[in-house]
Amino acid sequence: MRAGGFSTARLDRMRDVMAGHVEKGEAPGLVMALSRRGETHVEVIGTKAAGTEDPMRRDTIFRIASMTKPVVAAAAMILVEECVLRLDEPVDRLLPELAGRRVLRRIDGPLEDTVPAIRPITLRDLLTFRLGFGMLTGPREDTYPVARAAQELGVGVGMPDPAAAPDPDEWMRRLGTLPLMHQPGEKWMYHTGSQVLGVALARATGRPLEEFLRERIFEPLGMADTGFHVPPEKLGRLATSYVVDPGTGKLERYDGVEDSRWAAPPAFPDGGGGLVSTVDDYLAFGRMMLDRGRFGDGERILSRPSVELMTTDQLTPAQKAVSGLLPGAWDNLGWGFGVSVVTGRDGVAAVPGRFGWDGGLGTSWASDPAERMVAVLLTQRSQFPVFSPVYLDFWTLAYQAIDD
Repeated sequence: MRAGGFSTARLDRMRDVMAGHVEKGEAPGLVMALSRRGETHVEVIGTKAAGTEDPMRRDTIFRIASMTKPVVAAAAMILVEECVLRLDEPVDRLLPELAGRRVLRRIDGPLEDTVPAIRPITLRDLLTFRLGFGMLTGPREDTYPVARAAQELGVGVGMPDPAAAPDPDEWMRRLGTLPLMHQPGEKWMYHTGSQVLGVALARATGRPLEEFLRERIFEPLGMADTGFHVPPEKLGRLATSYVVDPGTGKLERYDGVEDSRWAAPPAFPDGGGGLVSTVDDYLAFGRMMLDRGRFGDGERILSRPSVELMTTDQLTPAQKAVSGLLPGAWDNLGWGFGVSVVTGRDGVAAVPGRFGWDGGLGTSWASDPAERMVAVLLTQRSQFPVFSPVYLDFWTLAYQAIDD
């Protein structure tokens, strides 16, 4: 048994199975890491782009999409601890575009058929995705007038595209022209809360979001390759991003390298899905969260109580009953501040208390206080975690490697 409590033979199994996914073309390449009790194990497999010999490297840069959300949530808690923000204070002071909200009478109704919001939106609503606006599930999203209007205005939910969005003030102005889909606090609706939260943080600090994140999180944790764009001198380390053609099942390029949407600073730093990062950078963030806000020689990003609050299920049974990306989504999961939280043991990797989140462009992270483990998977193929053998096998393999 190794120092971190891993089995060498089982780590070899992990590499073999994940290499098999790459050989079958399920992803051009991947980087994965396990960190436990002072030991870090990293595997690098495949290539940065399909059909090339350019090898994947440990320092390859990936678009981490929704793994941006936990970082922005942690940044919000920094300001809560400093009393710059308060969890249950209305956001109207910072986001007047969201004051005096109207709410659709019916989710599929015309935009003019509204009622007044029963209360203002709060910071807690943004952190828990209960502001009343976000991703719609069920029938095709474009069948809803409000979803069509959001897409036309450029404030809808979709694939990350930092080159397309307007600046934060204009983005908020557009969002403010739309009614809420549901009453604040009524249900969990994915994604938009993190985007709005990013704007709120920038306004609260009087600084661009990336500047605040860099000073308070990235630089202290040594996350030198994490940001909202890839500078020219690092572009050669960026992996090409792919989606799957639903008709043929073949990979199609979503974003390249020299012409990448992430090659220039975006007008809108997207707190819901705009960051790029590397495996070591995100491991540093995951370790800080596992260590309840502490890093290095006893320094802190956050207090232990704040991290415990972030990683505690915040959703009520009533909210779960009307929410979720898929049927049964909340059977053994909850949602904290920017992270999912395992609440029931229904699988090898489903350890109650484990928290983390995925990125829709092919990434996944979790920190597990019970096992004292952080795990990160970075690929460049967009896939939905619940249906992806690459994701599913990674998490099973990470936990079967434990040997104590």
